[in-house]
Amino acid sequence: MGKPTGFLEYTRQLPTDREPMERIHDFLEFHHRLTDEQQRIQGARCMDCGIPFCHTGLLIKGAASGCPIHNLIPEFNDLSWRGLYREAYDRLRKTNNFPEFTGRVCPAPCEGACTVGLNDIPVTIKNNECHIIDNAFLEGWVTPNPPAVRTGRRVAVVGSGPSGLACADQLNHAGHLVTVFERADRIGGLLMYGIPNMKLDKSIVQRRVDLMAEEGIVFETGVDIGKDMTATELSANFDAIVLCVGATRPRDLSVEGRSLSGIHFAIDFLRENTRRLLDGDKPETTWNAAGKDVLVIGGGDTGTDCVGTAIRHGCRSVRQIEIMPRPALERSAQNPWPQWPAVLRTDYGQEEAIAITGEDPRVYLTTVSRFEGDEQGKIRTVHTVSVQWKRLDDGRMVPETVPGTEKAWPADMVLLAMGFLGPEDTLPDAFGLERDPRSNIKALPDHFATSRRGVFAAGDSRRGQSLVVWAIHEGRGAARACDRFLMGGTNLPT
Repeated sequence: MGKPTGFLEYTRQLPTDREPMERIHDFLEFHHRLTDEQQRIQGARCMDCGIPFCHTGLLIKGAASGCPIHNLIPEFNDLSWRGLYREAYDRLRKTNNFPEFTGRVCPAPCEGACTVGLNDIPVTIKNNECHIIDNAFLEGWVTPNPPAVRTGRRVAVVGSGPSGLACADQLNHAGHLVTVFERADRIGGLLMYGIPNMKLDKSIVQRRVDLMAEEGIVFETGVDIGKDMTATELSANFDAIVLCVGATRPRDLSVEGRSLSGIHFAIDFLRENTRRLLDGDKPETTWNAAGKDVLVIGGGDTGTDCVGTAIRHGCRSVRQIEIMPRPALERSAQNPWPQWPAVLRTDYGQEEAIAITGEDPRVYLTTVSRFEGDEQGKIRTVHTVSVQWKRLDDGRMVPETVPGTEKAWPADMVLLAMGFLGPEDTLPDAFGLERDPRSNIKALPDHFATSRRGVFAAGDSRRGQSLVVWAIHEGRGAARACDRFLMGGTNLPT
């Protein structure tokens, strides 16, 4: 696909970003766009490799490889190269309900499996995708498409994150009457309140939600199933239920001083910041990092988002502590293609911190030993110690502290960004559902059925914390399973 010799003739080109010292003063998206001609040439680099690993969507020894929703990547790359953007959009929407989300926030496991990446820099698949869908909206090709026939079956989708929205979208196109319940005041789940505006503008999320509402999906906000409405009441009013409630139980840190004020879960900090932006309110002192020494505990996207948000608040300083070692600059022998390359990346938050201070805010192989507060019970100092990883006889790797490496960091605000442990207990307990050993709702892949008849589960609440693109995959799979349950068969695509 693409131009047969394109990968030899053209180099990889990404859109430029707004300069760090400019973008830290607002919460606007910071990526620019390539021109149609520039992006068209990037489509030409797709090399007609014969076996396109980019859309396999596999897990190889626990590492992602390729696109989980099996986007027809060589096809839309070829159509982009030919300038056929309407046809490229038609290909893209066959497999991806929300390319405007994945084109912005997905880490692109497809690019890690790109065959060009064996010997060169991979194709800009993610940016090609984003360009296609942005063009489709600009040209007016994305319009409401309600189903021609309704089945009369009623389905409740609980949770409006990427898995819930994908599930609702698919079930609605199958003709079912779908109602999405969300406990927050806005639809979107982590798309709305978990990912900062500079990475995913909330008008883009709302645009898609409005489109789905025009297609017949009913959205109910401020309804916490299991509290505001019982499981029995929900079951009485719907023919099937799909739980897409996410893994919203954050991992805590049980060390001395944890109860001091000023120590927050990262997701709470990010949610309150986005709510303030959308409501037009000034941040409350509790959630405002202005003038504070901020310490972020944990790496990953959430940690980066905390760094970037704290900088935009005008923090005095920001550091990011990670217990893992610094990643390698290149693939190791234990991380071969087509696995996702576990290499060092400097994301937007770290870029901004470097632009301000001249140094990377990340401190590796370090863990917190205790928190110290002042006379008013507020966090003042974070004590840390270095660690080294040791392999046990059973093969497990565990961290061991290194004597003599203790260090104290000033901190007025601490943000815990150490991942999530599964869904909260309220809703699974209300339905009396079985859990797996990791406390997720027990439901087999491809079936998505829980231990209660007519109740399905998908997304992070079933598979554990993962990527937006995996959540979309899960939502589409649960929709197929639910449709099969309701109708005795299904024509919904995977």
